[in-house]
Amino acid sequence: MGFRFRRSARLGPLRFNFSSSGLSSISVGGRGASFNIPVSRSGGPRTTVGLPGTGLSWSVEHTPDRPAAIPAGPAEGLPNSRRLRPGQLDALKQSLLRVLHQELFAAGSPGEQLWDHGLMSRQLADGSLGARSTGLLALIETPEAMEAYLLRAQGQDDAKRRAQRCITAVQEATRLAAGRGWLP
Repeated sequence: MGFRFRRSARLGPLRFNFSSSGLSSISVGGRGASFNIPVSRSGGPRTTVGLPGTGLSWSVEHTPDRPAAIPAGPAEGLPNSRRLRPGQLDALKQSLLRVLHQELFAAGSPGEQLWDHGLMSRQLADGSLGARSTGLLALIETPEAMEAYLLRAQGQDDAKRRAQRCITAVQEATRLAAGRGWLP
């Protein structure tokens, strides 16, 4: 029989959790509800509430309100959407909106011409488009429609997918408008 290292020890209501480098956190509580305070691990205190025996639990990390450091470009290097801190998802959405406006609807761009001349609405009213094209163009028919679509994202991956759909919609609308001679 081999030796085993116990990764936690209980002292009264406290549980001391160890990692290979020493004490990692201290927990209070037990089955169903616990509060975990980090000692040497990253992150803030965490509260977890669950239904014992079901595998269902809910966990929230308590962090002080501070501005999120989100890059202005695509969301490369960000943690998985389940790990975003409060406010980071909203900052990511705003960042994606800025990038879309700068890249797709800058002054003199085909995207700006589509909005300024009402070409999106004109194409949607035409009725000769397929369901896929109609759905794409409806996403970006107006700046408000595009913004509302992106702000409804539920996570980091969803926000990136929605931004990519907006890019595809502008490309499709530009192709269709140029094909009809509406764009120079």
